[in-house]
Amino acid sequence: MLDNQNSSAPAPAVATEPAAPSTETAAIRQPSAVTHHETVVMAHAPAVGQTSAADSGVRLQDSKSSRQDLRDEAGAGEGVRRQDAGATEPGEDGHAHPAEPSAEEIAAATAAEEAAGAETMDKLLEQYAAPAQQPHQGELLEGRVVAILDHGIVVDLGGKREGLIPAQEFADASAELRLLPGEKVEVFQMDGEREGYRLLSYLRALRKRIWENIERSYREKVELSGKVVDRIKGGLVVDIGIPAFMPASQTDLRPLRDSEDWTNREISCRVIKMNRKRGNVVVSCRVILEEQQKEKRAKLLETLNEGAILKGAVKNMTDYGAFVDLGGMDGLLHVTDIAWSRVNKPSDALTPGQEVEVVVLKFDREKLRISLGMKQLTPDPWGGLADRFPVGSRHKGKVSGVTDYGCFVQLERGVEGLVHVSEMTWSKRAKHPSKIVSVGDDLAVQVIDLKLENRRISLSIKQTTEDPWHAFAAKYPLGTVVKGVVRNLTEFGAFVEIEEGFDGLIHVSDISWTEKVKNPADKFKKGDEVEAKVLRLDGENRRLSLGIKQLNDIWEKWFAEHKVESLVRGKVVRAASFGVFVALAEGIEGLCHISEIEGRRRDHDEKKKDKKAVTLEVAQEYDFKIVKVSPEAHKIGLSYRAAIRAAERKEIAEYRSTARSSSKFTIGDMILSKRNASAGPHKQ
Repeated sequence: MLDNQNSSAPAPAVATEPAAPSTETAAIRQPSAVTHHETVVMAHAPAVGQTSAADSGVRLQDSKSSRQDLRDEAGAGEGVRRQDAGATEPGEDGHAHPAEPSAEEIAAATAAEEAAGAETMDKLLEQYAAPAQQPHQGELLEGRVVAILDHGIVVDLGGKREGLIPAQEFADASAELRLLPGEKVEVFQMDGEREGYRLLSYLRALRKRIWENIERSYREKVELSGKVVDRIKGGLVVDIGIPAFMPASQTDLRPLRDSEDWTNREISCRVIKMNRKRGNVVVSCRVILEEQQKEKRAKLLETLNEGAILKGAVKNMTDYGAFVDLGGMDGLLHVTDIAWSRVNKPSDALTPGQEVEVVVLKFDREKLRISLGMKQLTPDPWGGLADRFPVGSRHKGKVSGVTDYGCFVQLERGVEGLVHVSEMTWSKRAKHPSKIVSVGDDLAVQVIDLKLENRRISLSIKQTTEDPWHAFAAKYPLGTVVKGVVRNLTEFGAFVEIEEGFDGLIHVSDISWTEKVKNPADKFKKGDEVEAKVLRLDGENRRLSLGIKQLNDIWEKWFAEHKVESLVRGKVVRAASFGVFVALAEGIEGLCHISEIEGRRRDHDEKKKDKKAVTLEVAQEYDFKIVKVSPEAHKIGLSYRAAIRAAERKEIAEYRSTARSSSKFTIGDMILSKRNASAGPHKQ
């Protein structure tokens, strides 16, 4: 292989009429002309990695000698052919006698020999023709690596031309560059030589080709391959041969949330902005994805209809459902359409990237909204549910979820019912469902309501056990004295726990006979142990009324000692528009209505109209007559007017009795006695 210097040397001049060597010499060298040339070239061919300037001079001298030898061999061949043409033929005596050719034969033979010689010379000159025109500086060349030396890489450029890529170029490169012997390589023609080789640049050729590809990507929208090498503020750095910037908004169809996953990722991108002078390049993956999505969407819209069954991949998830990529378009798979059974959140049944089969439930072509379903691809377990789970039937189930308002129990796959917190226990004390049941518990439940149109089953746990209020009513009949602990206080009373799950209410009016209790907290505090009497028990509404003052019932004793028409004496404690309240004993009061204080006045009685109305003063004592009693309601009706009349009748009776025994008693004495009796009740 010739070096660049030898290749550019001018070809030696060729003699038009080479000297004819001797016949003997020509006959010996002609058959081995080509073999001798090959031997000369191979003998002086430099070994790979051992080329020098001296070797280059030797190759040049050998090349000139071999070309001259070939010309001599061509002349020798011509001499041989001429000798052959003039050969004698043997005579009768056995000796060779010269032939006597005709003039035409001599002319034809001469022309043939000249033509053969010219053809041989043309072939030799064509084989060793002068080298082609050399490339200019700055031109891109393609060659093949032939040797790797300490000072660089030798590249065969073809046409007996070789060049050298300096080793320093690879040492200065930021990225690792590897070239192997026999590998095709594109280089840049530099000015100058080194070690007898033309200087070449691999990096400049690579950089030039990179910018050509960048410009082609920018103008012709051609995709480039790159690798994400770094994360910076606002986006990523992509290596496409040179560092390029990809904004976060151009990475994907959706906003980039975590760029860490993109590091060291191989991507396909497109140049959307460039400035070669400044070396700035902006690339985008999004423009490629948008075009792909547009093509997929157009293809999908051709076959998309309600009821179509499609395959897709879970793209992302929210609290209310999952978005499924159908290929160009996304559809919403609502959490209620994932499975027939209860799904709290999509992540409980799906994972991002999962391949799913869905059915199109609804498709809005104007808004391009797709509603999808998965459970619709399986049989509906609610079919015939009324026959399998009638109201009142009892079943076994497993707790599948616990909420603040109850728990969900799975009766069979895809069928769940709700046990409300009020149906968990007979106790009225509020407890969070999580303190009663846990997920995975096996329970016995009873169907208490079934609404197929709403796909709802109401269940009960407490209905599977006996109502404890029935036994409680038999255990604590009315009038029973019980003990309990104050659990809660309100403005209207105190709640006392008799047994676990059984609370009774002591109303504020049932605390004391004598005290006017306005706030139960003034008398009790939580945790106090009290004794009370059972006043009322409502088993249907599960209510128990208790009383403390009923433990010492002073009313019962009073009613036993006083009957209707009995005269009693009491003190007026307060007055009202409808009458006065009279204290008859400690904790016992009666009401004297205003109609029972004075007599009825008649409109036609002029005298009674001018008469002053009788009034009863507070804190004063008067005589009253019992006109009405209600032991159950603890009410007593009094009459001042009836007491006055009774007193008058008593006086008349006494007068009559005195008149019979004494003749000196007169009517005047009786009137005077009456006046004294009427003035008696005031200001005792």
